[in-house]
Amino acid sequence: MKKKFNTPPREPRQQPRPERSKAEGFKTNATAIYGVLPVLEALRAENRRVDKVLIADGALERRLSEIIDLCRARSIAWSRVPRDNFAKHLDSGVNHQGVLAFTSAAAYVDVEAVVDASEIPLVLILDGVEDPRNLGAILRTAEGAGVDGVIIPERRAVGLNDTVAKSSAGAIEYIKVAKTGNLNRLIEDLKRRDIWVVGTSMDASMTYNEWDWTRPSALVLGGEGSGLHRLVAENCDVLVKIPMYGKIDSLNVSVAAGVILFEARRQRSKDE
Repeated sequence: MKKKFNTPPREPRQQPRPERSKAEGFKTNATAIYGVLPVLEALRAENRRVDKVLIADGALERRLSEIIDLCRARSIAWSRVPRDNFAKHLDSGVNHQGVLAFTSAAAYVDVEAVVDASEIPLVLILDGVEDPRNLGAILRTAEGAGVDGVIIPERRAVGLNDTVAKSSAGAIEYIKVAKTGNLNRLIEDLKRRDIWVVGTSMDASMTYNEWDWTRPSALVLGGEGSGLHRLVAENCDVLVKIPMYGKIDSLNVSVAAGVILFEARRQRSKDE
């Protein structure tokens, strides 16, 4: 029998009934996601409620017709609006590509849903990634590499928001994301379940491609600039590094995720 994690059960939260704005025609407590791919994948995946889609006048993106067809198929309200009216729903300077959707927030899963997703887990743990663009890029990479899920801290880290959705290019709709209140306790729980916890460090003696990723593994990546916290690094079973051959000594965390996760996928593909 698989061991359950020693985290307390979550109390179900009562969600207030959304109110409909007469002025704008969408639910006032909805989350806005923008960009062609994020909106398209939210409609395709059907994992969250989509209240309404707005398309800016003059938008010429070729996939907008597919978005409109999906709205019609799912009986989701959509409309074309003047660009001035469209832009007021977003921060200035965002690349919205002329499409915006009001949806329910992206949902988190329990840690067990990530760890129990396969017989030989490949899990990604993030130790304090704060840039939403980095998190979005990491989710896109993790989904593409077939990772079972991503676990992030509840505090001092970015969560799932509209910028993450845009940067993930729709991957946020498919990849499982869980939160943990204590990374070190999570690592100990993973070890008890015979999952190897592999951290990253520039000072590691082993390179990332020397590790046997066909084992049940959880890769731990540190946040921007600071890397892994000391206790997190000490609690890992092993530390690996990406060797650097130029003048700089490290990669962006989202790039490092791609390098290591696709090496893990390469090794696992040989055994399939």
